[in-house]
Amino acid sequence: MTPVVFLVILFLGVGSRVLPPDPSLDAEWEEWKILYEKSYSQEEEPLRRTVWEKNMNMIKLHNGENGLGKNGYTMKMNAFGDMTNEEFRKMMVDFPMQSHERGKSIWKRSLSGLPKFVDWRKEGYVTPVRYQGNCSSCWAFAATGAIEGQMYKKTGKLIPLSVQNLVDCSKPHGNHGCDWGNTYFAFLSVWLSGGLEAEATYPYEGREGPCRYNPQNASAKIESLIELPENEDILMDVVATAGPVTAAIDALHDSFKFYHEGIYYEPNCSRYNLSHAVLVVGYGFDGNETDRNNYWLIKNSWGQSWGMNGYMKIAKDRHNHCGIVSFSQYPLV
Repeated sequence: MTPVVFLVILFLGVGSRVLPPDPSLDAEWEEWKILYEKSYSQEEEPLRRTVWEKNMNMIKLHNGENGLGKNGYTMKMNAFGDMTNEEFRKMMVDFPMQSHERGKSIWKRSLSGLPKFVDWRKEGYVTPVRYQGNCSSCWAFAATGAIEGQMYKKTGKLIPLSVQNLVDCSKPHGNHGCDWGNTYFAFLSVWLSGGLEAEATYPYEGREGPCRYNPQNASAKIESLIELPENEDILMDVVATAGPVTAAIDALHDSFKFYHEGIYYEPNCSRYNLSHAVLVVGYGFDGNETDRNNYWLIKNSWGQSWGMNGYMKIAKDRHNHCGIVSFSQYPLV
């Protein structure tokens, strides 16, 4: 038995059996395999189909309830449809909370002076969404995104920075390549190394390698790091006035994995069990301006086929939902 098949059996549970495929889903299954370029061995395909059908039925049930007004967002099938929970969790990391002083230099202004909508994509601060693959490098994508925004603010040039540089070279500063990492150690690495290369000179490979950083190719440097306190009003102030900010959230839910559009609110989300790094690139509200309609706009690193072309609206002003302000930072360049 191959390790892949064993993982699928674990997902189905002890004593479970592979059920015959639902003929009504045949066309969708074949279209999905073509869209995401999936191919399996004869042994693996029925197992993957079972996982996929279970996820598809969950998505359709959720969206049916959403049509009745129960949920504020929809879900859709994506490239993760045949993945077991164990496989999906391997894309995540763990964010131990740091003990550093947070938010000392933040000036908090009256929220009445801030814009009601912010979207830094429209101002040229944000590079295109990319896909991290099987490497748990979300922390590196979030960190480079924040530096890219600050460099654009300073120079007027938007240069995609090297995620691979961080994956390969930040281990001496606390990260663990494709296995584990966080944005604080990523920023620390850039500061101590004296810079970060561009994607063009140090392209992403999706796996760990030896550190090949060349200071002569550095396209960005940082002078210091601001760690924000756990306060959504302060995050709103900073996002509105400074630019994109990194955040760590609880993303270990099927609802997050298959998010499509709308304002994401997951009742089981934790403020403390942080598992995934993202970039906060704006905020706003849908419909009437109420707490239930406010959102943070976040950029993910799971490709443009996930969510809203790689982005999500996540609930804002709802008690630090999913830990959006539990571990938020941005660099000064």
